[in-house]
Amino acid sequence: MESQEIREVQDSKRYSDEELQEFKALILGKLEKAREDMKVFVDALSGVSGNDTADTSPSFKQLEEGQQTLFKEENSQIAGRLEKYIKNLEAALIRIENKTYGVCRETGELISKERLRSVPHATLSYEAKINEKKKK
Repeated sequence: MESQEIREVQDSKRYSDEELQEFKALILGKLEKAREDMKVFVDALSGVSGNDTADTSPSFKQLEEGQQTLFKEENSQIAGRLEKYIKNLEAALIRIENKTYGVCRETGELISKERLRSVPHATLSYEAKINEKKKK
């Protein structure tokens, strides 16, 4: 009887299988979009698009090359953030499979559905995130 009570308490500290499937669909959609965006940035960084200064006059070429360098640096930073975002979404999918998704890693309480819908890879509740920022 005690193990049944413990299981019920543990189950109340997690989202239902139906709710987890809802979050999984949301995350899969965001993951697909992020991977498409990543491909665009990788193509731009590697020069696959073919838009370069090869057919411009020499005076324009210097200005364009400087602009391209800045563009590549900015794209590289964005691609790095996208890569981190993709990894966080993939980790969220693993938490869904383990049925630990949506549980705050600091408090052990459920993260609000509103927060998870806006930040589906969140591992901290809003309150825990605020407290973490105060400590820094």
